[in-house]
Amino acid sequence: MTETTRKVCVVTGSSSGIGAATARLYAGNGWNVVVNFSRDPAPAEAVAEECRALGAEVLVIKADISDDADCRRMADEVQKTWGRADVLVNNAGTTKFVALKNLDGLDAQDFQDIYSVNVIGAYQMTRAFAPMLEKQEGAGVVNISSIASMMGRGSCIAYMASKGALNAMTAGLARALGPAIRVNAIAPGFIESPWLRKGLGDDRYEAARQDYMNTATLSAVISPEDVAEAAWWLGVGARKTTGEVLLLDAGLRLA
Repeated sequence: MTETTRKVCVVTGSSSGIGAATARLYAGNGWNVVVNFSRDPAPAEAVAEECRALGAEVLVIKADISDDADCRRMADEVQKTWGRADVLVNNAGTTKFVALKNLDGLDAQDFQDIYSVNVIGAYQMTRAFAPMLEKQEGAGVVNISSIASMMGRGSCIAYMASKGALNAMTAGLARALGPAIRVNAIAPGFIESPWLRKGLGDDRYEAARQDYMNTATLSAVISPEDVAEAAWWLGVGARKTTGEVLLLDAGLRLA
């Protein structure tokens, strides 16, 4: 093990989108980062190279966070490499795109598959990294939730429900892990991303994006970099904030 004085941020699902933007932001601020992926290594390696170019040391780890053994293995690799973790960003998530009124479009297995990553995976990662986090002053866990948990709209009802469960779990973990570790969540609104465009299709994506901008008080949608900035603040700056769900929606709920 090579212990480091540089702080370490672990970001799940960080080969693209919010996770990649978060890894880059922490790397650019002088942190070492863990880039996690579950399938294709090429995008994760590309993000890792961007982070290295910013001066960070990077671990690229393939792991399925729905598998507790993978979560514990990831923690072991970080412990052996750097001997510390200061912030965990539980970003990895999954969904199924099903119209709200199509109740037959979801079955029990769909719920279980979505919960296994969005809720259970975040729990298992937090549990695996808690022993390292609690040793670092000001340590934090940031869970990436969604406005879908509050608005009854999103990719599918199972996804909305999973993010609602994640919000509740955020509060429970904040109680369980305080005062050593702060646990908070971010609930972004419509996020500009290739993943969402692929799920909705070009026409529905553009229509939904325009509708969001027309409705939101700030006439804007959310970028992965917007969420990364919030994950930086909750991970590093919000020293007396825990158990909160930060709504990042460009003022949609005000409308």
